[in-house]
Order: sequence, then structure tokens, then C-alpha cells
Amino acid sequence: MIIVTNNEGASGIPTTAKLLEQGAACLDAIEAGVRLVEADETVRTVGRGGWPNLLGEVELDASVMDGTTLRTGAVGALKGFLHPVSVARQVLERLPHELLVGEGAMRFAVEIGAQAGELLMPHARTAWRHWFEDEVSEGERNRWPDVPMADLCRHAIDPEVGRDTTVFVGQDSAGNIAAGTSTSGWGWKYPGRLGDSPVIGAGSYADTRYGACACTGVGEMSIRAGTARAVVLYMKMGMSVEEAVHEAVADMRSLKGGLIGRVTIHAIDAAGGHKVVAVNGTPENHYWIWRDELAAPISCRPEIIAISDDPAPKSTAHRRYEQMGL
Repeated sequence: MIIVTNNEGASGIPTTAKLLEQGAACLDAIEAGVRLVEADETVRTVGRGGWPNLLGEVELDASVMDGTTLRTGAVGALKGFLHPVSVARQVLERLPHELLVGEGAMRFAVEIGAQAGELLMPHARTAWRHWFEDEVSEGERNRWPDVPMADLCRHAIDPEVGRDTTVFVGQDSAGNIAAGTSTSGWGWKYPGRLGDSPVIGAGSYADTRYGACACTGVGEMSIRAGTARAVVLYMKMGMSVEEAVHEAVADMRSLKGGLIGRVTIHAIDAAGGHKVVAVNGTPENHYWIWRDELAAPISCRPEIIAISDDPAPKSTAHRRYEQMGL
């Protein structure tokens, strides 16, 4: 048995590990762990602690994948519900579809009785208000929200440092492999923006025959490269998990233009091996791993691979205003 999660998964991985020890199915254990991260208000990139979009609204994305059936469930731009991972799980369980977004995702959440709640916490509300008053012109404030937002988005977007989102990939005692993700996405994103987290094959993919992969960071890069599916496919082709991740990093080197930043790739194979690489990462990057021979999850450092000359994060709205309202 094995569970790998990124640094943001610290509050959830002990529960996931305990459930696996007790014989739980991998997908059930992952959902339980992700829910705890979503409820952790100290995590500023997942659930109710997350940063808002340009309109001051928190939009949540999540996905799950059962590697044995290859069924998936995902939601994007979900507002007003505390546990998007569980809504995504019910998409998998109850619908013939794989992905719901926006108003449709909200309608489905109501239909299944998902837990509703306020997502915009005081720290985020205060930070957004200061940004709005300091950086939006008076004319635009007077017309708000009926103003062009593309330039505001470019100046304010917050790609974090390759550790946003939470991702869990794991294998249970029966050998079943699964993956789960959840995120509030970038702070000050254009309303409706989806990163890779709800996009199966980009932000996550699981196949019990071969392994699983999930990504954090600049989701636009993982979408363009199809990173999660690529890693699993490379393992299917006979590569080791380490070779597969390195090949996916090579794919990212081919990306030209657009946003190039930080992505952390987390992967496991069906034999219980794992590899984590922080593309354009920094020394503070870390991840958590638990195996059945470990008494508790441990923190490890990923391999850092630079693919661009200057991956340093720029000053974003999140960085300028994150201390306000705390």
C-alpha cells in the first residue's frame, strides 16, 4: 500500500493512511483525506481557505479517478459547497457523465444534498477588497463588474510556487490504484478558469494496471502536455516510474509561449514505486508519502528540474495582499 500527496495534503494523509491500514478501498481513503484538506482553513489553495477570483468569488475544482474501472468524476468552477471532491465522487457514482461545471455542478450538488457553506473567508475577503480599491481604477470600480477583465487577470494571476492544489495518488491492499484532486485554483483568476485539476489526463490519471500521476502548479502547462496521462502511458510502454516522469518533463520543455512556471509531478507505479519531480521547483518544495511499513507519513524532497531560465514567481495580488485580514 502507498499514498503520495503534495505538501498541501499534510492534514489529510494520516487519515487516508489509517483507512488503508483498516482495509478501505483506495478511492474511499483518498476522498476522506482530501475532504480534510478542503476543510483546513490554513490551506490557502484548496477549499474554503482559498483565494477568490477577480469577482471576489471562490470557485472550486476537484476530480477523482478509479484506476480499476477507469471511471472518473470531476467538477469545475463550483461555488457555495464545501467539499467538491465528494461532489466529484458522486458524478462518478450517479451520472453517465464525467465532468460538470458551473451552474450544472451547483445544481447537481444541491440535488445530492452536498454540504453547502461560505467559501470566502475573512482573510480572502479583506485581501480582495484591498486589491479592488488599490489596483482597479475608479472608472472601472464604478462600472464593476461590467468591465474588461483580461488585463486585470494578467496583472493579478497567482500561480503559487508549484504546490497549490492538493493531489492524492495511492494503492490499496487489493492492489487498486486511484487518484483525487481538489483546488480553489489561482487567486484573482478570470472567472470560470479551470486549471488541470478537474481535467482527467492533465491534472490526474490512474490505471491499476500501471500506476497513477497527479500534478500541482501551473495547470495550463499540464493541460497542454497532457502530463498525467502521459506519465501513465509511458509506464504502459515499459518505462519505470522515474523514466516516465522524466519523459513527461521532456514534453514540457517543448512548450513554447503561454505561461511557463512551476509544476510538481507526483507518480506511483503498480509495484509500489514512486517518483516526484518539481519542474522549475525551489528548495522548499516537498511532498508526503506513506507506505504500509511506515508508522506515519513522512515528508520528502522532490527532484528539482529547471526547464526555463527564470522560474522566479512574480509579485501577484495574492503575494501583495496575503497578510491582510489574518
